[in-house]
Amino acid sequence: MSYLSLEDKRALETAIATMQGGGVIAFPTDTVYGIGASLSHRDALTRVYDIKGRSHEKPLPVLVSRADVIYRLTDQPDPELLRLASHFWPGPLTIILKAGDTLPTEVIAPDGTFGVRIPDHSIALTIAQHNGGAIAVSSANRSGKPPACHAEEILQALGGEIDVILDGGIAPRSLASTVIRREGDTITVIREGAISNETIQEAWNEMRVTDEIASTAGTRTSPGR
Repeated sequence: MSYLSLEDKRALETAIATMQGGGVIAFPTDTVYGIGASLSHRDALTRVYDIKGRSHEKPLPVLVSRADVIYRLTDQPDPELLRLASHFWPGPLTIILKAGDTLPTEVIAPDGTFGVRIPDHSIALTIAQHNGGAIAVSSANRSGKPPACHAEEILQALGGEIDVILDGGIAPRSLASTVIRREGDTITVIREGAISNETIQEAWNEMRVTDEIASTAGTRTSPGR
């Protein structure tokens, strides 16, 4: 196990290379510290479950470096849900989409969906970018315990089981991301985190109203063309 500070020479490069080689690393995100692995290494994904003591019935969330990466991960992108997410991305909002055939089972829920977001943190984005644009990341803690907001907490709780712990200071938030899914014309908040349910619903309703106004205006003007 290596405990590296971002101030250490080539610390980030070491963390990236470790994940590329099939290792499991811990690093800061825009919410709490995460423990992550490459989607290309199934054994590393399994290790994340084992390290956390996480039930295999709970899929690992996915972080992506750019929005366009999502289209490689799903065969059924939801344009409206992605538009809603764009109001909060990069940021602490996870959306549920239909999983594509290329995704490993460790990130796919029993109903064939997966959770994805774009983090607002340069370290997390860089690690994802250099690992195919998408990585599996869960909060760096034992399941059922509070998420870690500092690397030293991970060292004490999980240190010997992780290949690299990247110390990037205190995590910006103590709350995990908010998780949402679309059900028909409504947005359901599965887990309320850093973004409130009220804020999500307001953004969704405003977007729907704007679309309705635009649609009505287009219908009225078309006969005159």
